[in-house]
Amino acid sequence: MWGAIIAGMHELQKRILHLANHRNLGELTLRAIGELVGEKSAQKIKHHLSQLEKRGLIRVDRTTRLIERTRGGQVAGLLKSAELLSIPIVGSANAGPATIFADENIEGYLRISSTFLGNKSKRKLFALKVIGGSMNRATVENKRIEDGDYVIVDSDTRNPKDGDIVLSVIDGMANIKRLHSDRRHQQIVLVSDSNSDFPPIYIHPDDDFVINGKVIQVVKKPK
Repeated sequence: MWGAIIAGMHELQKRILHLANHRNLGELTLRAIGELVGEKSAQKIKHHLSQLEKRGLIRVDRTTRLIERTRGGQVAGLLKSAELLSIPIVGSANAGPATIFADENIEGYLRISSTFLGNKSKRKLFALKVIGGSMNRATVENKRIEDGDYVIVDSDTRNPKDGDIVLSVIDGMANIKRLHSDRRHQQIVLVSDSNSDFPPIYIHPDDDFVINGKVIQVVKKPK
């Protein structure tokens, strides 16, 4: 049956399916897909992607921008060279005031394709659930950090750059903020990025606080 479906398929759809074996098409523009399959019209690419989706031959997740090939409605598997990661969930972190205690207890595992993380998938990573909305205007990989989402933290990055979004621990409390190093005034400022007014946290460089890593990805809560 699968062979019959392929045999009667438009040639352009065959090329798109073949490309989906090697690439996450959701990361490409319509024009870029067209260049890879030999079609100049972005509208034709859009049409044939829609037809493939209607026939159950590809699955489109518009939240995560993932387009993957299926077989008879069943996901064919991860893209070549990708793997399914198990990232430990170590609790929650507050995106507002630091009121949640930090701990190392693993509460479960976030199962996620390494495609979302690129070359960072081999680093020491962990996940936390976001509580609160004080970072709901901040974006990582074009995804906002909102209440109920998970953030993935690269714990190998203990010396982040100015402007990075970090997980910090202050007095045993975990919080997610944007880091600003104000050397002129000898202070570190942890700033919210929200549509509500949250006051910054001011830290002296000699204070007892720890940067536990940089936020590198957001896993959105299903709507």
